[in-house]
Amino acid sequence: MEGRFLFLFLSGVLLLANLTGCAGRKARKAAESGVELPEQVIEPEVDRREVKAPKIDTERFEIGAHVGFMSVEDFGTNVSIGARFNYHINERFFIEATYGQTDTEETSFELLSGAAPLLTDEEREYTYYNASFGYNVLPGEVFVGKKRAFTTSLYLIGGVGSTDFAGDERFTVNFGAGFRLLASDWLAVHLQVRDHAFDIDLFGEEKTAHNIETLLGVTWFF
Repeated sequence: MEGRFLFLFLSGVLLLANLTGCAGRKARKAAESGVELPEQVIEPEVDRREVKAPKIDTERFEIGAHVGFMSVEDFGTNVSIGARFNYHINERFFIEATYGQTDTEETSFELLSGAAPLLTDEEREYTYYNASFGYNVLPGEVFVGKKRAFTTSLYLIGGVGSTDFAGDERFTVNFGAGFRLLASDWLAVHLQVRDHAFDIDLFGEEKTAHNIETLLGVTWFF
């Protein structure tokens, strides 16, 4: 029994010595040949792409024009045109001054009753001036393909102004939302929807008219 145990012990010692000797010989051969042994830690190979930050102009002023459609309550929907001037206080807040105009149509009451027109041609012209405050809610990017991205912003806007319509100047509250896309560092494209609300009493009872305008605009930074 003791002889068997001694035989197993000596066999283990000889095997360990043989393995140690082989490892040592490999290390010496690698050192003599100048070959570095591989490290045990596996480093992942990651393909890194170069990212270029968008170049945005630092000017705070923005001027432009717009065209769209305006639905004047009870007076139909027609093409509207206008201009705007913005001042950007910072990346989040801006101030906007807007001018716009559109024509209106006869009401359904005038068309069906055959009565005398409620307004003259001059009184049917709709002109507004607004001073508004805007807030960029969601700045981001839109990707076109794999290598081109455009800086964008979703914003809320609202303010007060005056509307010249039906022979009177009417205090107007406006509010809405817009989407701005920077086509370059100086050119921006706007898509906007806004409500122009004022009180009117043409039909014998005063009410608040909501006039929805949808527009597409182009602006320049300077």
